[in-house]
Amino acid sequence: MKEHQAIKKAISRLSEEDAKQALALAMLHVRSLKEGEGQPEDGTAPLIRLYDGLIGLPDKIGIWEPVPDCSHVHVVIGDSFAGSMKHALEELGWSERHKLIVLRDPYAIGPLAGIDSPQGRQARYEWLRDHIAEADEAYASLEEEYEELLRSIQRIPDHAEVVVWTGGNAFEQAGMRHAVYLLGGKGNTVSLYNTTEIGEKLDSDARVRRSFRSSGELSSKTLQKALTRMSPSDCLLLPSGRARLAEEWKALSEKAAALRIWSEGMVLEVPADYYDDYLLETLDGITPPAGSDGFIRAARLIGQAFGHCEQVTNDSYLEYRVRELVYAGKLEIKGVPAAMRFYSVRRRSVQ
Repeated sequence: MKEHQAIKKAISRLSEEDAKQALALAMLHVRSLKEGEGQPEDGTAPLIRLYDGLIGLPDKIGIWEPVPDCSHVHVVIGDSFAGSMKHALEELGWSERHKLIVLRDPYAIGPLAGIDSPQGRQARYEWLRDHIAEADEAYASLEEEYEELLRSIQRIPDHAEVVVWTGGNAFEQAGMRHAVYLLGGKGNTVSLYNTTEIGEKLDSDARVRRSFRSSGELSSKTLQKALTRMSPSDCLLLPSGRARLAEEWKALSEKAAALRIWSEGMVLEVPADYYDDYLLETLDGITPPAGSDGFIRAARLIGQAFGHCEQVTNDSYLEYRVRELVYAGKLEIKGVPAAMRFYSVRRRSVQ
């Protein structure tokens, strides 16, 4: 299980372009093996090197940490966008002077109360462990990552410009507020880049206006355009703006709500069952496979709900709510709910 999580984490750190290249390389080596080119033991060596390279990514993260002579520090929320940012900076040849800080906590889900204290982080981890499948492996390093986050912020040199990036979703918006709060003790200038606005300005077809909710939706070329055209002074956070966002973070971190959404320019706490009716409606719209006795794979239900949700949400949270619907007697289950791929559900028939 831990190895599976390590693989998932390594893949999540890749940019879209790097992930495609890795997949293409793996497929080429598999084709070579399939067609009998060379000895099997020789043919597997490139695949092993690819695997070792991906798993070894955490060892390379240090090259992105703030250093005394860096000119900019980019603060991003989530490994997916971090991978895209690294790729864009490397393509521009800026990686020596532009460094990166990544916030990885799943801010949209789980209680945030007291998260800036060891006791609060422990309580948060326990909630995630008790409600989110595989959380014991996925979030076991939250404490270590928080301490490293504080160290990275302290490493920011006084002269560096800090750029905080955020998208139109609760995960990034809450994370952005946390970042601004943690930067409160630094005298650096802080600029705020909204990737929703950037995408609509630089990546939308003149005939079709696209909607961007997540920073990860920006293409690498668009991100490079944004970086080359960046003028931090145009998006500079004034002291009043920084103070307001820090206060908004304090308000978020005083509440024990398990779920947050992004609505009308605000991070809002909503009931834990916010997505339940939506999940049931999504289930009703799926045609069960022949011979399934009406059961539908939980992974299919969650995948479809995740893909069409108006909010940028967390598939693991949706899976937690599917299990809660089973416990509440609204769904029947077949299989073992150890993970979404292991069981199926259907509406409980009314007697």
